[in-house]
Parts: sequence; C-alpha cells; structure tokens
Amino acid sequence: MEEATWISAIMSNPFAKGLAIGIIFTILVYVRGFLRRRELAQEVSRLRNHLHTKLEIDSSENERRKNELETLKQERDNLRITVQSLNNKPGRKEIRQYYIYQTALDMMFEKAPGFAPAWQITLKEAEKIFDQSERGVVPLLKRLMPTNADKQVEQYEKLSRVSLEESMVK
Repeated sequence: MEEATWISAIMSNPFAKGLAIGIIFTILVYVRGFLRRRELAQEVSRLRNHLHTKLEIDSSENERRKNELETLKQERDNLRITVQSLNNKPGRKEIRQYYIYQTALDMMFEKAPGFAPAWQITLKEAEKIFDQSERGVVPLLKRLMPTNADKQVEQYEKLSRVSLEESMVK
C-alpha cells in the first residue's frame, strides 16, 4: 500500500503532474514525427525513382537527337562537297552560259521585231554546218573515245571551221 500512496503523493504534486503531461506530450510528438519522417522518406524515395526514370528517358532522347544531328551535319557536308564538285565539272560554265544566251535570245524575240526571222535563218544554216561536221568517221571516233572537255571543244571548233570552209568553197 505504501507504493500506492507514494504514486498518489507524486501525482498530487503539481510539478509532477506537469512533468507527466509534458513527457506524454513529448512521446506523442516524437511518435508522430517518427511516422511523418518515415512517410516523407518513402515519398522522397518514390520521387527519386521517378526522377531517375525521367532522366534516363531524357538521356536516351538526347543521345538519339545528338546522333541525328551528327548524321545531318555529315549529310550536309557531303551534299556541300557534291554541289561544289558538280559546279566545278567541265562544261558547267558552258551550260550556264548557254542558259544566259537562251534567255537573252528570248528577250530579243520579244523586243526586236526583225530579229526573229534573221535569227531563225542563221540558226538553220549553223545547224546544217554542224550536222555535216558531225557525220563521218572522225566524229564517230570522238564520241566513242572520251576526252576532257577542253580537247573536245578544240576538236569541235577545228571540225566546224573545216566544214564551214568546205561549205563556203562549194
């Protein structure tokens, strides 16, 4: 009984009552904080996993884009080189000059009324001369044996002069 009186004596003391209430309150706050901390740790773990997954997806997408960009850069460089080499091929300047002349002729047909008939007559004469120079053994051999563009132009001019001189003599 003495123990019961001892506990009742401590509980009747106001300091002991406040201390007991404080300890109980502290235990409740501690347990509640422990549970909340565990809940937040799970949430952080879940968010870390989500972030890790997202970064993996973004990383693979960035790697794919980087590879695609490198491929496109390589293709662009290859196309640039191809265009430069095509522009530097023999005959490109002559073709460009031909288109310029053709455009100029079209403009002259529209602007000068007497130009068209004279041009057509001169053009037909020139076609006859070149047709005559293209017939025969020498032009056939030249078509069969490829040469560079400068030599072809020189040979073609020589043949044109020879056939022009022959047609003038007749």
